[in-house]
Amino acid sequence: MPHVIPFKHRHKSLAIQLTQDGGLELYLDDCLRKRREWTGKEPQYVWTNVELEWEEHHYIEARFWRSTGALEVTVNGEPLMSQVVNHDSVQGNSV
Repeated sequence: MPHVIPFKHRHKSLAIQLTQDGGLELYLDDCLRKRREWTGKEPQYVWTNVELEWEEHHYIEARFWRSTGALEVTVNGEPLMSQVVNHDSVQGNSV
């Protein structure tokens, strides 16, 4: 079963999903924006560019270190969220 970490940025709903096959996915308003396969290299990295208001662009990045479970999300380089994901929920995803 995938591990989903939902979060918000302003009026947008986002989520990071750690998939059964080891992928890292970034969703915006329930739409998959980016996916990165597990290659054995850290961190896994996904990003998307979002226009929230007229010409107001926000660059959302997520990095996941599978070895420690650390997940970091930034918006325009500024921290938005940081947490450690339970290893039991992702341990079966290693290559």
